Amino acid sequence: MSTHTIRLHRVLRAPPERIYRAFLNPDAMAKWLPPHGFTGRVHEMDAQVGGHYRMSFTNLNTGHAHSFGGTYRELVPAAKLRYSASFDDPNLPGEMQTTVTLRQVFCGTEMEVVQEGIPEMIPPEACYMGWQESLQLLAQLVEAEIPG
Repeated sequence: MSTHTIRLHRVLRAPPERIYRAFLNPDAMAKWLPPHGFTGRVHEMDAQVGGHYRMSFTNLNTGHAHSFGGTYRELVPAAKLRYSASFDDPNLPGEMQTTVTLRQVFCGTEMEVVQEGIPEMIPPEACYMGWQESLQLLAQLVEAEIPG
């Protein structure tokens, strides 16, 4: 089975700790990860190495949902996350791996995202589009400076 790999790079005006937290907080994930036109629901999240997560995205227009889940492989606070993901749909076989690297820079955080093992039936440009939308939502969440 052939697969795709995509790579994204962003600089966000937020500290690495806040971005890292947005990947491991179920309410935050449900808010920023679903791309435009989808709602998200986190069904399970055990945010520790070896822990599992499960979530689903639902298309607001059609009501069609797809669910996926995986395992946290590496968690380095405010620096790196690596996790697997598999779709429940047998037509989307295989296991993907996502690696997120965070590095503090003078204006915030440089973020690299690499997603490997994307099933060949999902066009890479669709993955790029979805991630771009998700990262736009992530920026809106983590860049907000709300007085405490």
